[in-house]
Formats: sequence, C-alpha cells, structure tokens
Amino acid sequence: MIDAGELRKGIAIELEGEIYQVTDYRHIKMGRGSAQIRLRLRDIRSNNTTERSFQASDKFTPAFLEHRSVQYLYSDGGLYYFMDNESYEQIALTADQIGEAISYLKEGLNLEILTHKGETVSIELPAAVELQVTETEPGFKGDTATGGNKPAKVETGITIQVPLFINVGDVIKVDTRNGEYLEKAS
Repeated sequence: MIDAGELRKGIAIELEGEIYQVTDYRHIKMGRGSAQIRLRLRDIRSNNTTERSFQASDKFTPAFLEHRSVQYLYSDGGLYYFMDNESYEQIALTADQIGEAISYLKEGLNLEILTHKGETVSIELPAAVELQVTETEPGFKGDTATGGNKPAKVETGITIQVPLFINVGDVIKVDTRNGEYLEKAS
C-alpha cells in the first residue's frame, strides 16, 4: 500500500477493481480539517479520465504494469497482431483493447504493450509517428495572410489539419497524444 502523499504523475494504482494512471496530482490544504488530495486519473483499459478527491490519509494499492516492447505486424478480421521484440511471440489484440490508438497503427511501428497480472490492458504508442499523406487539396500561395491549415487524410485513414505546403505523398510527424501535425518528416 502507498500513502496518498506518495502519489505522483505516472504512477498506476488499483481502485475499485480498475487500473488507473495518475495524470495530475494536487494537494489541497483546508483551513480547518484534514488535507485533501485531488487526482486526475486515466483508466488504462478504456482511456477515459476522471477527477476524484481523497483524504490525505487514504492508502492505495499500486498496480504493477509490465511493459513489453512489440512491433505492429498486421490486422486480420478485427484482430490486430503484434510481435514481441524479445521472444518473437505473436500477440493478438481486439480493437477494444487497443482503443483510439488504432488510428496511428501502421505496419512495422514499434510500441509497448502494458500487461497487468498476465492480462493485456492497453498499448502505449510513441509520442509521435510518421504517416504518409494520401489525400489533400493543393495549397495555393496567398490563400491566407498568416499561414493556414487544410485537412489531409493519412495512410491510416484519419484526417489531420496540416499546413498549406503539405502535398500528397509527403510524410509528416503526428503527435499521438492529441492527433496534431508536428512537422514534415525528412
């Protein structure tokens, strides 16, 4: 068990049968009474976030997550196949286990699978991935006074707002945390 005062960003805890990762931690000192801890928690399985308050004296059960380095291979009939980089074992996951990360999966992508007590709970993408633009309107000089953006569809099927100078066939870096364009890849 760990005390509420020992919690920090990134720590995983078990709470009410679910596994949460602490994404924000605030210690609130009340004028009277005991101190409170306000946590922003991300459910590792569903990727939903919630904000909860606890007493500073509360104790939590740490969740030990095993990180396995894997490579995405392919999808087939609703299953997504990954290869463990150490044992070369193939792991099949469903779309529910992967969640929104499906939008950034392309063959050969290296990422991590998180397991808890032998059960795969989620995957962890790199901070940015390189994707090729498959559809976009041509950008014309003089369209805007200060740059501007246009929609572009990438090889995984998602649409991202990109600068006007990006063309079909260009490879761009995309932030996997918020789905925003970062830069043109070299």
